Amino acid sequence: MMQNAFLKSALIAGAAAAALAANAEAKGAINVSDLDIDRNGKKVNISMNLDASSLRLPTNREIRYTPMLVNGADTVKFKSFSIAGHNRYYTGIRADGDKNWLMKAGSLKQPFAYAVQTPWQDWMETARFEIAREECGCCGKDLPEDKQPGPAPIAQLDYTPRAFTELTFPYITPKAEAVKIRQISARAYVDFPVNVTKINPDYRRNPQELAKIRATIDSVRADKNVSITGIAIKGFASPEGSYAQNAKLAQGRTRALAEYVRSLYQMRRDMMQTSFDPEDWAGLKEFVASEEGGKVLRNRGALLDLIENPAYQGRDDEREALIRTRFPEDYKYLLANVYPGLRHSDYAVKFSVKSFTDPEEIIKMMKTAPQNLSLQELFVAARSQKPGSPLYNEAFEIAVRMYPDDPVANLNAGIAALEAGEYSRAERYLDKAGDTPEARYSRAILLALEGDKAAALQTLRKIKGYAPAEKSAKQLEELLDTNGSYFTQIADQF
Repeated sequence: MMQNAFLKSALIAGAAAAALAANAEAKGAINVSDLDIDRNGKKVNISMNLDASSLRLPTNREIRYTPMLVNGADTVKFKSFSIAGHNRYYTGIRADGDKNWLMKAGSLKQPFAYAVQTPWQDWMETARFEIAREECGCCGKDLPEDKQPGPAPIAQLDYTPRAFTELTFPYITPKAEAVKIRQISARAYVDFPVNVTKINPDYRRNPQELAKIRATIDSVRADKNVSITGIAIKGFASPEGSYAQNAKLAQGRTRALAEYVRSLYQMRRDMMQTSFDPEDWAGLKEFVASEEGGKVLRNRGALLDLIENPAYQGRDDEREALIRTRFPEDYKYLLANVYPGLRHSDYAVKFSVKSFTDPEEIIKMMKTAPQNLSLQELFVAARSQKPGSPLYNEAFEIAVRMYPDDPVANLNAGIAALEAGEYSRAERYLDKAGDTPEARYSRAILLALEGDKAAALQTLRKIKGYAPAEKSAKQLEELLDTNGSYFTQIADQF
């Protein structure tokens, strides 16, 4: 009886010890290292090294780990792996023989690699990478739900587009013109009989040519917003004949045309400015060098050499004689077809334009006489409109068309194109915007918006003492530092 009682006590004690061991708590944790979460096209790759060397489990306990991506109700679960105590491990091996994802606690001396891949889904943009844990006790039974540990958050994904937002559009207000002086230039071919300097309004084509001059002047006088300040006339003669005689004719004919215009409009004499060029060698050179000249002149190259030869500077009679004697056929053509066009009068009607301050008035002027507007006035009109609106863009386009070589006009037009996302147009204007900090900054911003953040940052760093450049450079540095890293690791163990 005593022996049976002892055996019964031993069995009860053994069962109690087994139950205590089965319900013992797991000790230690799994450490995560070399975590990488990378989106490659339409796939997401996740890899990490896991160190479970410190994890200890009761002999009949098993923990199943399931990595997953979670975002609200959306979840993707990856392949699970399990770590088990001594008895539980061997029970599992005998059951299915799968040794790949069932490991024995206490025997994992080295970290093991874990890697998975899954198709990209848009909800993953801000998903969280977690590892769920399910504990099983003896006989394969899961622990009650209230005893189960919750998922362990490991990393937070952030694949939201990394936009470059720290940028300024540094428009420059053009300086106002104290007095707006403009001019209309044209050319007239007034005919004179041989060696005559007096104008005959009815001679040959003079009715038409003089009418052209009057029409130009009348168009200015009819504009209530302008006042004529003067008329400049420069007369030209052709190279045939003596230089001295040509100088006399060019000067006399220019004065005659000026006096004709002055008396016609009863202008003061000091409003007329005259000059003359005895022989229009520049016009002759232009024709000889032209495509047409190459077709009709047999000796175009030799003619150009003679016209451009500095040895004949001031010896125009000698040069003209050489053309006549060396190249008689070409000279004959020039004398009949080109020289008449070298006898012309270039004239310019100069006028002052009133200043405008009302944006609506400026916008009306943009439609009718944009040449009368200053850069500053066009800027006022543009800034009175909503950025990116048709009138806004049109004002900057007119400004750069009226002032094609002005750095400020090109800068502002380039910035307007940047705002509109028209990068090729912006580049064309910004190339002519000068070398101010604003221009260099805008070119750097164009590089950044086109995707070359590294080149943009390099340019911005060279712009010293310019606050917008410093702010933009700082954000670009941050963007470049985070390129390729689209997650933040929250924990390094679970």
